[in-house]
Amino acid sequence: MRILHVEDDDDTRALVAFIVKGEGWEIVSVDNSEEALSLAAAGGFDLYLLDNWIEGDTQNALCVGLRSLNSHTPILFYSGAVFPLNVESALASGAQGYLQKPCTPEALVEEILKLTRG
Repeated sequence: MRILHVEDDDDTRALVAFIVKGEGWEIVSVDNSEEALSLAAAGGFDLYLLDNWIEGDTQNALCVGLRSLNSHTPILFYSGAVFPLNVESALASGAQGYLQKPCTPEALVEEILKLTRG
């Protein structure tokens, strides 16, 4: 499995990469929307994992952009922004899941598997 992770926090990127690689999955981590869209346009990802806030901007626009490139790849928000409006907005923009961070590594893996196994 190949995952595109969009997160601006270095520590969170490193932690998620450690968890994902422990499952034998490949992860590509970036810290901005522009690079994420460029990589997504090239294809080959099984899941997009997005933080809700990058450089002061919401990721809902990125989610919509990812959906316009590919309507089938699951999108999971993994964020500390968990007000109901944040969750509703992410799901309305095309995401299939919203996981609050921090969470256990097992919860993250379980959610990824749930979304990728359909």
